[in-house]
Formats: sequence, C-alpha cells, structure tokens
Amino acid sequence: MLYRKLGKTGVEVSILGFGCMRFPTLNGKTERINQDQTRKMLNYALDNGVNFLDTGYTYHNGASEHFLGRYLNEEDLKDVYLSTKIPSWNITRREDLDNYLDEQLNKLQTDTIDFYLVHNLNQKYWPHLEKADIFQFLDDALADGKIKYTGFSFHDELEFFMEVVDLYPWDMIMVQYSYMDEDYQAGREGIRYASSQGLGVAVMEPLRGGALANIPEDIQIIWNKAETRRSPVEWALQYIWDNPDIDIVFCGMSTLKQVHDNVKYAMDGYPEKLTSNEKYMVKEVKMAFKDRIMVDCTSCGYCMPCSEGVNIPKCFMHYNHANIYDDVENESMHYFVLLKDEERANNCIECGECENLCPQMINIKQELKKVRKTFNE
Repeated sequence: MLYRKLGKTGVEVSILGFGCMRFPTLNGKTERINQDQTRKMLNYALDNGVNFLDTGYTYHNGASEHFLGRYLNEEDLKDVYLSTKIPSWNITRREDLDNYLDEQLNKLQTDTIDFYLVHNLNQKYWPHLEKADIFQFLDDALADGKIKYTGFSFHDELEFFMEVVDLYPWDMIMVQYSYMDEDYQAGREGIRYASSQGLGVAVMEPLRGGALANIPEDIQIIWNKAETRRSPVEWALQYIWDNPDIDIVFCGMSTLKQVHDNVKYAMDGYPEKLTSNEKYMVKEVKMAFKDRIMVDCTSCGYCMPCSEGVNIPKCFMHYNHANIYDDVENESMHYFVLLKDEERANNCIECGECENLCPQMINIKQELKKVRKTFNE
C-alpha cells in the first residue's frame, strides 16, 4: 500500500480509503448490512494497508455508523482513521450540532472522532449552519477532545468552494472528482487551491457511482489501444492518483472482489505515473463520453435568471450526465438532492423568454420536458 500525508495534519493515509456507504446488504434493504460479508471486506482492506474509513450519519439509513462502532471495537483496531459527517441539512440551531455529535460518538462507540466533516456544505445549507455558529461548535469540539480534525464535503460551485476554504482553518476537504469532473463543482482548480493552503484533499465518487467502471464497448475500444493494459476502474483511479495534490481516494465497495482489485491498484498508484500518450488516451475517452451529450448547453447563463426559478443549465447538466453514463438512477439522486424544488424542470411554464436569449438556439421548452420525463417529475 502507498501512503501520502494528509495536508498539514501530517497524518500518513493510504491512497485508497474505504467509503462506507455501499456495503453489501440483505434483502435489498439499505439499513440491513450484510455483516459477515462486510467484515471480510474490511478485514482484507485493513490487513493490506488501508487505514482510513469514511462514513456519515445517513449512510445505510444510519446503520453504517452503528456497524462500524461495533466492528472497530471488536477488532480493537488502533491505527485506523475514521471520518464521519454531520447532516448539515438538518441543522437549524447550535443544539442540533451538539446533539448530533454526541449521538455519533455513541453510535461509533468512541470518545473521539478522528475527522469530523460538515456534510455537503453548500449555499443552500450554509445560512442555517452560519446561524447555528458552526465554527464555534467545531472549535469547542476540538477543545473538548471530541474530534481531532475538521473538514467538509462539497457539492456546489467553485466560487463558493473557494470562499468556504478561506472561512475557517479546515484540516481536510472531500470533493467529487474523476477524469470526467475536472471542471465540475470544485474540480481541478479547487483541489489545487485547497492543497496550496495546506488542506488534506480527499476525493469521492472516482467512478461516478460506478458509471466509469462498466463502460460502453465503443469507449473500451479506446482503452484497448494502450500499451499498458488496465481495467476501466484502474484507469479512473490512476488518473486521480497521478495528481500529487490529491492525498486519498475513497471508494465505496460492495463486493470482496472490488476490494481485492482496488487494493491491488493502490499498490502501484504513484503520482505523475501516466505517460503523455496515456494522458492523451484519457482525453480521447473523455471526448467519447461527451459525444453522448443530449443538449449542447454551454452553461453560459444567458437564459438566466428564469422568472420561475428554474436552473436551466443545471437541469441540462444532470440530464446530460444521465445519458452520457447511461445512469439515470444515480443522476436522479443528484438531480433531486442538489437542486432546490423551484430549480427543477417541472416549474417551467413555457414562457419562452429563455429561448430568445440562448446563443446556442436550444429548444429549451422541449428539452426541459425531456428532463422531466427522464427524472419522472
């Protein structure tokens, strides 16, 4: 296993982290974790050098923290780092922050959480967190020894990401990133900035919920041209590990084979390993995926603001992603979680004002109907 220092914390973390949101389950019920299978998976990962587990209050409908609390205590693991996240969308006052932290400490059967993250910090939730005095809460939790390090996970725009990084002396950040997401949300620029400020950088969704693992035949043909043969998963992970600004990649794994494979890939995930030809091949794959775009929206914003509040570029972005990766289920979750109610396509009243302003001459009214149909609005 290879290790990197997590920003200014100096903590040596495995370049592969275990995301605890996709454990195998029983009878298709999210909260019913298959404990025997999950223990085998965790044991193999930890025995082979993985030393960082990441969970959250809502993972497996709350069962993930309960399971990890029992597992870590029964195994008596001393050199494993654990992060969890506070549900920022449920915070309205300071007491909420204190209550959730105490509940999570109890579920995890510990007096101290190594890395405590604000979950999905975005512009929608930020005013409530600010009102609840989130920074004083984090300072108090650190002083009381209930947490060792602070951080936040992020799904919003780059500009807001930069603001948040500068608002508090965070220890780490967690962002969505893959070779398809270099200019999405915080993206490559946000990662570079966070790293320059001494923050540990963790990446989530390196495979876009599995969309970059099971790829179409026409794209696999491109990978087959490489002199060094890699699976689509290894290509995706190595592209991220190639970036020295990234310290750790969290993979949500559901089978023992996935753990075996990812651990093997992490044994050789050195930074700046890909050749110029291999990097060009990644660009080829990226362009092949982009050829699947359904609406040629450039997100220029000329159609905005919509009088009804519809976020037209974001609606098209999620619609395109669903088609690019043939993954409506995963993208539907993003569509309903990341967009406010009024921002979704079903609020369009077909006034047509946006079409008069669109430099791409997109038939926005008709395309928004397709968005609604795709996501069953």
